[in-house]
Amino acid sequence: MKRKKFHEPFVVGAVIDLGYCFDLMSHNAMQALKAAYHSFRRPYTKSPKFHDADFPENKGSRDLLQRHLDCTVINYLHENREKAGAVPFDSVRGVFVEGDPVYPAAGFCDKTHIQIAVRNPSLIKGIFRVPQEHLEQTSALSNR
Repeated sequence: MKRKKFHEPFVVGAVIDLGYCFDLMSHNAMQALKAAYHSFRRPYTKSPKFHDADFPENKGSRDLLQRHLDCTVINYLHENREKAGAVPFDSVRGVFVEGDPVYPAAGFCDKTHIQIAVRNPSLIKGIFRVPQEHLEQTSALSNR
């Protein structure tokens, strides 16, 4: 299917119920992710049929925008939970610290954002187009 080109870009908003969320901002999720990584990594260190050259990597300058390893480990965690008969996560939420500091010695970066992956589409309660004037108000506030 060929993608249509948009002549005027716009911002889409959504109302999402996170449901049973794998929240990467929590200590428990970090521990589960760490365990999943070590479980996923084990065959690469113990078996000659696996090669480090085949091991996924995060790439892309200091911000690691191509998160192949992270995606693989999270999917591995979901697959193992499914095999074990555990309740599946409805969504995944994570924070990504990216970009340059917003001022000298700042702990905040200009491209930091939160991403949400919805695994259970029934939790998307609605979508809407964000009115241009809302975007312009936000921009005007940041230029003061």
